[in-house]
Amino acid sequence: MKYDMEYAPAREMIVSFVEAVETERVDLDMCGGRILAAELTASENVPAFDRSPYDGYAFRAEDTKGASRDHPVTLAITEEIPAGSVPTKAVTPGTAAKILTGAPVPEGADAVIMYEKTEFTETEVSIFSECTAGDNIIYAGEDVKAGTVLAEKGTLIDPGLAGTLAAQGEIRPLVYRKPVAGIISTGSEVTDNPGEVPAGMIRNTNRYSLAAALQKDGCETVYLGLVGDRVKDISRLISEGLKKCDLIVLTGGVSAGDYDLTPQAMEAAGCELLFKGVRIKPGMACCYGMAEGKPVCGLSGNPSSSLINYYTVLRPAVRKMTGLKSFMPAETEFTLTEGFGKKSRHTRVIKGRVRYESGQVMLDIPKGQGNVVISSSIGCDGLAVVPEGTDTSKPGAVLRGFII
Repeated sequence: MKYDMEYAPAREMIVSFVEAVETERVDLDMCGGRILAAELTASENVPAFDRSPYDGYAFRAEDTKGASRDHPVTLAITEEIPAGSVPTKAVTPGTAAKILTGAPVPEGADAVIMYEKTEFTETEVSIFSECTAGDNIIYAGEDVKAGTVLAEKGTLIDPGLAGTLAAQGEIRPLVYRKPVAGIISTGSEVTDNPGEVPAGMIRNTNRYSLAAALQKDGCETVYLGLVGDRVKDISRLISEGLKKCDLIVLTGGVSAGDYDLTPQAMEAAGCELLFKGVRIKPGMACCYGMAEGKPVCGLSGNPSSSLINYYTVLRPAVRKMTGLKSFMPAETEFTLTEGFGKKSRHTRVIKGRVRYESGQVMLDIPKGQGNVVISSSIGCDGLAVVPEGTDTSKPGAVLRGFII
């Protein structure tokens, strides 16, 4: 087991031990936010036929040569083609077909004009300008050509991909199932009671903040329970959780005190411990291990510390387990809108709210960045990493970080 690792190597280590979970087929209307488990290649053109983007008339462009307001070209109407129907007649010299939006362009026609730019009767249409072949025609395959790779395995299904899947007839795509994350709270001072808190006790906030983070990252969560500071009780919940969960996240008991027994409990439950402690503040106290091929992650009992550690160390592994191809955080540069003067012997992580101003990614820093402060995390969607010894006491400091 390693001790006090830098956060990036620790993150890479736990990532290297996990793989994506199994796959399943799910109805497309329930697939928003799921991860595609097979490459999507177009099996057909979209659209499947040449069609009109407007209500108007389809005709041969060469028939409009020399047309003007003073010398219009008048064409005989052969038929009307509503959307969803098939043309029954070819367009020949001197003729046109009335066509509605989305309808197939008839054989022989190579241009369409909006009806607003014409004058017409039930039998004839007059055109007042020259047209060019291809005018106002949406050609077969203009959106998607058959054989095109539309999405790679590991792509998150967003509205655009959902619509593209539907356009290919993939209404039950193969996706990764959602990993099941078990959450265990430890600490004799913690209570799940929503009513009055007994003297000396604290409410269980980590249970809910970590569940929200895990759910946002594509997991289902199971609360495995709250136990006091006893190795036997913590170990029992870990063992029970391993039977039905893909990963276990514990909070509390990972520092160096007499009652910090989570690492011992992890070993008692059969975990191989990988590392203990990472060099970041907040979030330094932690213990990570593997059991039965599943990550077991002990995070701090301090609310802000556990959340920061989740985002900086554990989150990429969770995202990899969901099947997401791009699971590592995309780094960016933040400009701090105000100074942050607190110094640290180690790398510090500052949470904040991202906004864009004059081409820069700004980070507004809320008050209260301490280990136990959870309320300042409300609305935070960016983390800036302050390297050891960096001066951030004045506004305008530029730091690397990532969006969460």
